[in-house]
Amino acid sequence: MQALLEALRNEARNGEMPIDLPVYEEAGLDPVEPVLLGTGSLQARLGIFGRDPGRTEIELREPFIGKGGQLIRAALIEAAGPDAGTQVCWANTVPYKPLGNKAWSVAIKRRFLPHIRRYLCDLWEGDQLITCGNVAFEWFGLAEPTLRPTLKEYWKRADRYEASLDVKLAGKRITLLPLPHPSPLNATWYPRFPGLMRDRLRQIDWAGA
Repeated sequence: MQALLEALRNEARNGEMPIDLPVYEEAGLDPVEPVLLGTGSLQARLGIFGRDPGRTEIELREPFIGKGGQLIRAALIEAAGPDAGTQVCWANTVPYKPLGNKAWSVAIKRRFLPHIRRYLCDLWEGDQLITCGNVAFEWFGLAEPTLRPTLKEYWKRADRYEASLDVKLAGKRITLLPLPHPSPLNATWYPRFPGLMRDRLRQIDWAGA
């Protein structure tokens, strides 16, 4: 991991790696220090998996704390109390904020894939994973190419935000619980996201660690 960080640091400084340098610098952070590589509880049954952190996450050094993340956290708090955010495992496909909030390229996601896969398979002990948005869901097809047809067919389902999908990642069984991306820009799903999130938590009977 250290060798990757050094390469990223050089690429970021040279403009080759489109990390949002001004946001990190304004927060007084090393632009390639992975402050959000993984947080929360590694013993938690439930994990939340998103695309990448935003400005608020970098400034406050907390995962899923922007407007979309607040919807997730509100549902967790409703189900398990004020400390609910410490009772899940938080992760992203890439632990850095991209320039202009543009989605990271497949090449960049591949570079981080071994580290994220290890985090989810070897370090996190849980097996219920809420994926936020299609990028987080489709990451599993990048990690396990044999899953791509299954993931593609599942995404066509009208009930994709109510059903679940069991997959194997590096031999570990994980149940994917897809939800839409909770961004305010997602006009179709943003107003409905709180209800969908509450339904997911009830579906797996989650009330904390």
